Amino acid sequence: MSELKSELQAIAFKNVDEALDFAIKSEENANLFYTEWAKKVGKKSLQGVFEDLAEEELGHKEFLLRIKKGETFQSTSRKITDLKISDYLLDVQAAIDMDYQDALTLAMHREKTAFMLYSKLAELSEDKGMKDTFNLLAQQEAKHKLRLELIYDEEILQEN
Repeated sequence: MSELKSELQAIAFKNVDEALDFAIKSEENANLFYTEWAKKVGKKSLQGVFEDLAEEELGHKEFLLRIKKGETFQSTSRKITDLKISDYLLDVQAAIDMDYQDALTLAMHREKTAFMLYSKLAELSEDKGMKDTFNLLAQQEAKHKLRLELIYDEEILQEN
């Protein structure tokens, strides 16, 4: 996650295609991450969440490819709740022996970083259609983060 965070801080795309290529690669990496870790985590419920997220990241890639072909989409004005749980959790590294809590923490941080990516791309976009499209993608990543935070709240925080 810190790799993407570092890249986000230095974003300077020459054009929209370059930004889209970066976003497509980020979605591919997210899909690979969730697919790989769905196989490694021991808890079935987390495995299912990771499999769902992997599938959704593939959907984002397809969405971005459609945008690259010229389609644009409108974002909704609906704000996604941010529980900010991940703001208080330390970064964790992916590891074979990571526990359920660390896996959820890692996933929350990844989704937060993806949200930041699309928010930054929306901010940099001069074209209203592209701005709306990137804002829509940011909202989708915020939904992923919220889903993970709700699981964390229910299964980690309330158990302790």
